[in-house]
Amino acid sequence: MPLSETPPTTVVIRSRRVVLPDGERPADVLIQDGRIERIADHGVLPADGRTLTDLGETVLLPGLVDTHVHVNEPGRTEWEGFATATRAAAAGGVTTIIDMPLNSIPPTTTVDGLAAKRKTADGQAWVDLGFWGGAVPGNLADLEPLHRAGVFGFKSFLAPSGVDEFPHVEQADLEAALAEQARIGALAIIHAEDPAVLAAAPQQPGVHYRDFLASRPADAETAAVARLLDTARRTGARVHILHVSSAAVLPLLRQARADGVQVTAETCPHYLTLAAEEVPDGDTAFKCCPPIRDESNRDLLWEALAAGEFIAVVSDHSPSTPDLKELRRYGGSGDFAAAWGGIASLQLGLPAVWTEARKRGHGLADVVRWMSAGPASLVGLTGTKGAIAVGNDADLVAFDPDARFAVHAEELHHRNPVTPYAGRTLTGVVRTTWLRGRVVDVADATAEPFGRQITRN
Repeated sequence: MPLSETPPTTVVIRSRRVVLPDGERPADVLIQDGRIERIADHGVLPADGRTLTDLGETVLLPGLVDTHVHVNEPGRTEWEGFATATRAAAAGGVTTIIDMPLNSIPPTTTVDGLAAKRKTADGQAWVDLGFWGGAVPGNLADLEPLHRAGVFGFKSFLAPSGVDEFPHVEQADLEAALAEQARIGALAIIHAEDPAVLAAAPQQPGVHYRDFLASRPADAETAAVARLLDTARRTGARVHILHVSSAAVLPLLRQARADGVQVTAETCPHYLTLAAEEVPDGDTAFKCCPPIRDESNRDLLWEALAAGEFIAVVSDHSPSTPDLKELRRYGGSGDFAAAWGGIASLQLGLPAVWTEARKRGHGLADVVRWMSAGPASLVGLTGTKGAIAVGNDADLVAFDPDARFAVHAEELHHRNPVTPYAGRTLTGVVRTTWLRGRVVDVADATAEPFGRQITRN
């Protein structure tokens, strides 16, 4: 629907399977001017004067909230851009993303950098879009102005980030940044790998995934998390551990919480659905940092997820061009050491997690808690996003949980046709995505995006 048209003000979406905060049941959802006005028993709301969509047995979910997405625009739009990333998000049932402060140029480490992001994204977003700020050496004075400007918190790396314009923080920088974020009430989100452990690990270039895995040992995560938690204890900062790949950090998180440290953690679909044993030699689409670990570790992550130890499952969508991934099928070397580290999966997170979750006895209500309600809570959007609830934005997804499809990378909407899921068969198909009650039709060449830029509440 073109932006110039006025959408229907009153819509009813009906399903025999609506996933609500208190469980799944048949229901009618009444949408008025983009928000959920009423949730009624199935078949109760008349269609008089309303647009009625009856999904039958297709499940109605809240739109997913992905708080870990690298859009890379401006500056590295050839890797990914707002139009392509948000189109992929909508196609995958994600209705809100929060963009990371790197790998764009400029990074979001100043108010001017944030303004450049916002200006570039304007009019391009197919879903709602917010921004993280960055805490790097030398920008301590920028944190409070960025926070006032509405960023959702501040990302730091404890080890090199991979791009020169976003350097990692040494311990003195970390102490100062966490103290300042505690003072202003900001959330610190941290890439936790220890550079000393990484430097001491064997560095063997080549096509064997086992060599790359040895170069990013689990000890790098545990050492970094231990240091971070000790710093959080002293400063009183609220911290969030990004993309936990190693189950070895879980005891540290449990003890810290018992000690009163304000700490949450996330993991990602690739850590829950892929395993080191199945990564083919030379298939650098699987490379990410921290790395995909072995099957026994994956099982422990699932146990922690089921026990509520992770607040969110989010994509860490970090794409690049095929040449930077050193992919053999594009003429690259297949060298894991040389390849860009990042997983492209924004469109596939929901079916990937659902495929594995149902095998392990979990239901869609669990997936919604991990991928919608939890991330919304992390960034303070509860009451607006993350649940089918009266007063929330009508961000909704019609999801067929039994349909299966084969992944073809060239058919995905993100910019470059690279993903480790290529060739896999996944279960669960997104049939329709609604953003504030309006269908997001990414297949319609005449449609225009109508996502909004959002800020911290």
